[in-house]
Amino acid sequence: MRSTTRAAAGIALLAAVPAPAQPVPPLSAILPPALPWSGASERLIVPANDPWITPAEAAGFTTTPRYAEVRAWLERLAAASPLVTMRSFGRTAEGREMIYVRASKGGADKPVVLIQGGIHAGEIDGKDAGLMLLRDIARRGKDNLLDQVDLVFVPIYNIDGHEQMSAYNFPHIRGPANKGRDANARNIDLNRDYAKLDAPESRAMIGLIRALDPILYIDCHVSEGFDMQYDVTFTYPGWGTYARHRATADWLENRFGPAVSGALTAAGHTPIIYPSPIDTRHPEKGIRYSPEGPRYSTGYGDFIGMPTVLVENHMLKPYRQRVLGTYVLLEAALKIAASDAARIIAAKATDRASRPTELLTRWKPAATPIGWIEDFKGVAFDTYRSPASGREEQRWLGRPITFRMPIIGQTPSESVRLPKAWWVPREQTEIIERLRLHGIRFETIRTPQTRTLDHVRLIDPKMSQPIEGRYPITARFEHHETSDVLPAGSVRVPADQPLGLLAASLLEPESQDSFLAWGFFPEMLAPAPNTDAFVLAALGERLLATDPSIKAAFDAKLRTEPGFASDPDARLAWLYAQAGPGHPYPLRYPIAREPN
Repeated sequence: MRSTTRAAAGIALLAAVPAPAQPVPPLSAILPPALPWSGASERLIVPANDPWITPAEAAGFTTTPRYAEVRAWLERLAAASPLVTMRSFGRTAEGREMIYVRASKGGADKPVVLIQGGIHAGEIDGKDAGLMLLRDIARRGKDNLLDQVDLVFVPIYNIDGHEQMSAYNFPHIRGPANKGRDANARNIDLNRDYAKLDAPESRAMIGLIRALDPILYIDCHVSEGFDMQYDVTFTYPGWGTYARHRATADWLENRFGPAVSGALTAAGHTPIIYPSPIDTRHPEKGIRYSPEGPRYSTGYGDFIGMPTVLVENHMLKPYRQRVLGTYVLLEAALKIAASDAARIIAAKATDRASRPTELLTRWKPAATPIGWIEDFKGVAFDTYRSPASGREEQRWLGRPITFRMPIIGQTPSESVRLPKAWWVPREQTEIIERLRLHGIRFETIRTPQTRTLDHVRLIDPKMSQPIEGRYPITARFEHHETSDVLPAGSVRVPADQPLGLLAASLLEPESQDSFLAWGFFPEMLAPAPNTDAFVLAALGERLLATDPSIKAAFDAKLRTEPGFASDPDARLAWLYAQAGPGHPYPLRYPIAREPN
């Protein structure tokens, strides 16, 4: 407070200055009340004087360490333990070195469990849990976890986002005090980039996955949504139900899930398969189970036949509780992966030997629930009129309740039959490079070949608002076959390969994660070169008189699109674009399909 003994002149001067605002309370004060908790996992925390206490433990889990502090702590651990080595596997957009730690007792070709923290750098539970677990493996007698498997741990995936810490990042998450951002330095969400590989971090991670080929991949997050009693939740590709590859999905559902749920329950936590809400304002409407695309870690794992787990700790549980729950889950994961290593390897081989003939590309919510959780452990809430939003808002009351929760599944609405192969023009170097990064097999022809190919033309394409560094495109598609002479240097991508389904998701135009859908071919949307109107009018008249299909399409556009019908230049430009081989780019998808 200011002193009341200042001179009158000073008081007069201060009177002219607006009074300072009241101190802003910490953001944690705006969150709903935390449910009381204690559990056996609290015994995992070491005493304050332990020389190997982690930074988060030392801070009472109120803060999380920065990148430099994490790196220094791991370097010290690696120097003190022959079990631990630290390595680099890439650089971020801002040039920071991406690091992983390998904990191993040695031995050739031991299977690997790959764990990552901080792909969304404000959801950082995995980092601090992983440091504690590494410490206990290296220094406190848990090295038996490495008898059958190696642990590879990426403490911070999105390092650039991690270093942009603020109390206002992820304000819905109860601790730590300051958190990183969800996206990287280019504002790309790395958990939307596994397929398109725009970020250097994503390319580095795919390279690490290819080098390790882990038997289990765990991606640690924190949820959004509604309040509930569950603290540690996790799920698999397509929630298991809608996985594209069944053998690895069945192992996750039947072996991994029960093992980690049992361990969490015994340690005092309350686990459940991640309840993704249909409507956060109305939890009773149900939770969503859905197929996934390869843009996500779990979807990508499914498409390549790699068991992948998404951990989604509950946002409103205290940081201490969430970190301890993550530790328990990770330790249990190492144990079940070790005991089931041969089973997992066989499941991966089964999935990679499969050759799906169709790709599901669209789905819609099922008309009736596919199941129920009879006693869902929720939290009561009421609503109030918010002067900030001007509408009714939720107010969670911290009072446990149970209710019957419907599980809303999905019904397939569109799929495509896969071709024998895809042909990528040699000039599409951006696409070819991404196929190489993914490890998708392809061959480059050295002499011209003549083939009958399926070509795709876009109908009424629309460019969406920019997202994840791209302008996505939606369209309808028209397929037609022609005989083509493919020049030397053309690239053939066969569907008959272990990554055939991933290739399909990237190259089939109807796929929601295709390069086309992400907007990789903006040249398709450029208009055909123009010329004088009197020439275009004569050309258009000839087309209408000689080509019934063009005339039918033209007449349909005139009937259904008044703006088009009243725009002479648009009419002539459309007719010119139909004029044939002189216009190979407008609305023509450059990648062709080789029919079976």
